[in-house]
Amino acid sequence: MLKWAIIFFVISLVAGALGFTNVASGARGIARLLFGLFLVIAVVIVIVAVLLGQAVF
Repeated sequence: MLKWAIIFFVISLVAGALGFTNVASGARGIARLLFGLFLVIAVVIVIVAVLLGQAVF
């Protein structure tokens, strides 16, 4: 998911540099959404891993 967020971010930068503001805005929104989802999932995985680690030890 992080890979796709980076791809859309690069698309946004290129489109913005070339003057395609609507495309850049859309790609930026998708990149932000994917990065936010990545962060939420990563935090949940870390919390679950810590709780399982405490349950085992």
